Amino acid sequence: MPVLARSVREVEQAVERGRVTVSTRNTFQAVGLLVREERARAKADATVSEQERGEHLKRLDGVATILAKTATREPSLLTLLVDNAEISGPTLALKRDLQIAAGLIDASVPEAPAPRPAGTTGEDRSVAPPRSVVAAQLANPFMPPDFSVAPPPPPGASRLDTWELLGPLLSSFERAPAGAPACMELPEPTTLHTPSGIDLMRHQAQLVAEAAEGHRTFLLADEPGLGKTAQSLLAAEGANAFPLLVVVPNVVKANWAREAAQWVPRRTATVIHGNGDDIDGFADIVVINYEILDRHAAWLGQHGFRGMVLDEAHFIKNTSSQRSRHVLHIADKIRERSARPLLMALTGTPLINDVEDFRAIWQFLGWIDEKKPKAELMNALDATGLTPLDHGFFGAARQAVIDLGIVRRRKVDVAADIPARRIADLPVDLDGEAGRSIREAERELVARLLARYDRALAARAEARIPTKGEGVGADGIDHELVRRAASVEREENDEKTGENVFSMVRRIGQAKAGLAADYTAQLAHSVGKVVFFAKHLDVMDIAEETFAARGLKSVSIRGDQTAAARKAAIESFQNDPETAVIVCSLSAAGVGINLQVASNVVLSELSWTDAEQMQAIDRVHRIGQAEPVTAWRIIAAQTIDSRIVELIDSKAGLAARALDGIDVEIDETDVQLEALVGMLTDAVRDRNAD
Repeated sequence: MPVLARSVREVEQAVERGRVTVSTRNTFQAVGLLVREERARAKADATVSEQERGEHLKRLDGVATILAKTATREPSLLTLLVDNAEISGPTLALKRDLQIAAGLIDASVPEAPAPRPAGTTGEDRSVAPPRSVVAAQLANPFMPPDFSVAPPPPPGASRLDTWELLGPLLSSFERAPAGAPACMELPEPTTLHTPSGIDLMRHQAQLVAEAAEGHRTFLLADEPGLGKTAQSLLAAEGANAFPLLVVVPNVVKANWAREAAQWVPRRTATVIHGNGDDIDGFADIVVINYEILDRHAAWLGQHGFRGMVLDEAHFIKNTSSQRSRHVLHIADKIRERSARPLLMALTGTPLINDVEDFRAIWQFLGWIDEKKPKAELMNALDATGLTPLDHGFFGAARQAVIDLGIVRRRKVDVAADIPARRIADLPVDLDGEAGRSIREAERELVARLLARYDRALAARAEARIPTKGEGVGADGIDHELVRRAASVEREENDEKTGENVFSMVRRIGQAKAGLAADYTAQLAHSVGKVVFFAKHLDVMDIAEETFAARGLKSVSIRGDQTAAARKAAIESFQNDPETAVIVCSLSAAGVGINLQVASNVVLSELSWTDAEQMQAIDRVHRIGQAEPVTAWRIIAAQTIDSRIVELIDSKAGLAARALDGIDVEIDETDVQLEALVGMLTDAVRDRNAD
């Protein structure tokens, strides 16, 4: 108890001083784990009296109370106490040290194996290869091992063999002056066009050219918005690194499939969901999210991939986690089958953040192993003629690592390449019960529209009313009746559920909220401050809860705020470096405020008009903004969301083409009606085709 009490007081004092370091978080979690374990042990101990047990539990409750009070001052600590919280190696080591200090274990006793990482259970979740994968493997030699290019020879005896080098290598990035460039030398591209005719920006074409010239490992750390996905896919094309495995966060899984179709249209892409029963085993590009990698790691390692991309590669920073172990295992298997595979780690996180995060990424790329640099890096360090005792070693060592394939460009570095303002669409899949419910509601909506249309057709035929207006087109659809049926539906609720186009779009916004907030958190960790827009308060609430769980400080602008609260939120976002996100209501914050301290905007819910969308973006894209602005629209794939985006953009184009400065009035009801018209038209066309 004295050891626990002393440790928890240290955490309490650190939080009171506002100095919550990584060490503080590790201590907080270690104490929490020990309290939980000691409570369970005390309750099960039959050798003590009830009075002794009660007194011991009371003292444990005192420690737990301090933990709870401390967490109320620093809410991000709460995430360390949930049942599925990931436990880092340093936390486990500290926990063991506390147990040794308390005399609970002998220091000579070997350490226990690390617990399974967050989100997993004790049982093996791996699945057998899907049928199409088995068929693809049986069809080999479509993916034979490639040993045409010999790997670098192992280093001979080196004067650095006795030196501990990983620490100095990591330290070399910490010692670099602020703003020091961290980008390998890249060639000038010979073309700014893809084979399919799409224009590339110069910075994108440079990396693609480097891959085509034979470079095979990249830590691509460009800021978000500079096209890391496109560069990766085109680098794989230039390196002929197919089949290609792409491991991504769940929120961007659908976007990778869409980007693949755009940038490498000759290549087929498949996305693994759940147990992978519906994937295409013959696809050139296989996309899987980190959360289900454990189910498929076994067969993925044997599939014959010639390239592997990790998106948001800092997800594997904890080398002891199951997620990291699976990634590193698959990468090793790929290297066994292909002498020089394309391996790319993508992250927008600033390079000087937590240099320890580099260990797993460098290991994935094959630059180091668990203890020392591997052949190529060791040879480069040896060639410097320096040791960690020499003053110039750290600069030379940092450059040696950068030359292996670190590529980092910021928006301001390539401002001439990119527009001052751009909108990037990020489609997301709505999984789980919410997604199924929304898709079912859309099917019911289409069924109601068809029923209205059929009743109108039958009534017109019975009354022998001649067709007017557009009438029946060449496609056999009476477009006048389609529009009438859609107009009636827009004005009415479904009698049974109260569901209409308004409520459906709102439900989609609620279902997207967590994914949009998760992506915003990733952006905030990568580039700093982000502006998050939503239409509804419940979506804003979900977002703020997500940011708190991710350890990010956020403020909000809502319609029910006082002027003083609104001003305080804006000033905190503009001036407090700890305030990472401002959560804004589209209606309350769409006009009249300046948020140009950020250059990234997330639109979690769609506006009904382009004007409202542009007003939100212009809170950031305005005089005083020094960087190009990127607005990320989160779109629910395969829902009415996608249709609304197309309609908004087409209406915006119509307004932009207005002559003589006369604006085109775009009413939000136009978009609602046109969305329903499009849904019904497609349904009638599909039925007629059958």
